[in-house]
Amino acid sequence: MNIIIAGCGKVGCALAEQLNAEGHEISVIDTDPQVVQTVSSRFDVMGVEGNCISYHVQKEAGISQADLLIAVTDRDEINMLTCLIAKKTGNCQTIARVRDPEYYQEINYIRKELGLSMSINPELAAASEISRLIQVPSAFEVDTFAKGRVSLIKIQIPEVSVLDNISIKDMAVKVNPDVLICIVQREKEVIIPGGDFVLKSGDYISVTVAISKINRFLNQIGVKAKQIHSVILAGGSTISYYLAKQLLASKVNVKIVERSLKRCEELSDLLPGAMIIHGDVTERDLLMEENIEEVDAVVALTDSDEENVLLSLFVNKVSKAKKMVKITRDSFMEVIDEMPVGNIVSPKDITAEYIARYVRSMQNSYDSSNVEALYRLIDGKAEALEFIVGPNAKVANQEICKLNIKSNTLLCSIYRNGRVIRPSGREYIRPEDSIVVVTTQKGLNGIDDIIKK
Repeated sequence: MNIIIAGCGKVGCALAEQLNAEGHEISVIDTDPQVVQTVSSRFDVMGVEGNCISYHVQKEAGISQADLLIAVTDRDEINMLTCLIAKKTGNCQTIARVRDPEYYQEINYIRKELGLSMSINPELAAASEISRLIQVPSAFEVDTFAKGRVSLIKIQIPEVSVLDNISIKDMAVKVNPDVLICIVQREKEVIIPGGDFVLKSGDYISVTVAISKINRFLNQIGVKAKQIHSVILAGGSTISYYLAKQLLASKVNVKIVERSLKRCEELSDLLPGAMIIHGDVTERDLLMEENIEEVDAVVALTDSDEENVLLSLFVNKVSKAKKMVKITRDSFMEVIDEMPVGNIVSPKDITAEYIARYVRSMQNSYDSSNVEALYRLIDGKAEALEFIVGPNAKVANQEICKLNIKSNTLLCSIYRNGRVIRPSGREYIRPEDSIVVVTTQKGLNGIDDIIKK
């Protein structure tokens, strides 16, 4: 596909890297010539310097041949206007990043009037991911499928656990038949295990399980599933606003610490149910006054990666609270890889996942299948995808054991008529099934791509 990316900030660069790696023809637009040069040479894509709302700049970038334009500059108004011009000029599909809560309240109207194919709000998406992690405090990742009815959760097997030295096939019989282990991460190795694979304490495992059965499984294997009742959010960013709204709706007590008095006043009006504290999250005395030792979770959401990391390290020292930290710079990921900072959330990576899912859906008609969800796992070494099986899919009405499925690819879950099914070899795939697949293969666009050619 021919794709134009307007805006070469963190999100634009992440998209250029991922979509280029998936084999698409990419052009990027930015007003900064140095940024354009860096991105175009780094990812081997075409770069155009100029204002993306300019008709002539879009023409130079190839809008007349483009299949999709993605506008991810740092201004919502420019993104929406860029998409409108692209729609009129090239008649391509368009995606706009829209972050402002006021705009997002009217996003359905905006999408309809501007003809947007999709809108993405990185801050809201990041807040939703953090909220899922808070619902399952013992998990390192929580990804949802089948409209929230199925979860893929990543946990670590405790030192003392029934899963230590047990094979995958025995786990299903002796521990829990409703849970399927999809991925095992052992040190630097990523494994999609077969039935004879033996688990060890310390392994990180990703399992599919129905939402209603998560806590029972965690208790069975010795993972403490303490419910979170109180949260401190460090920084009064837009993510904090969206997250606080979700947590308050779930009856969680929320404190937000923000150093800007003006922003504190805004948040007090927007979030009457939260406690807004004017102060610096790097001040130890302030944190201790707010009982950081007793709180259930601390989420570091300031605009500084350094502050977020330092806060999480301090929390790790004085508290047993669940820790979550927002990181925006890729260079920081390697630095903190072995540090006890807790769950890491990257808004730009979440945005790239959402858009990559849409791009893959564009490449398939629903007669075959449609990509409903896409998550990159373990630093992109594996992917979890949800497909809706179309009536003309090759796998439709086929018995799973008779499919010649690609290596390192596993069918993890089937959702059918309100029921979550753990796939077995004798199970048939039916049209309209929601199928969750985990794979280390790259670029699966449809359910039929799991079959060897």
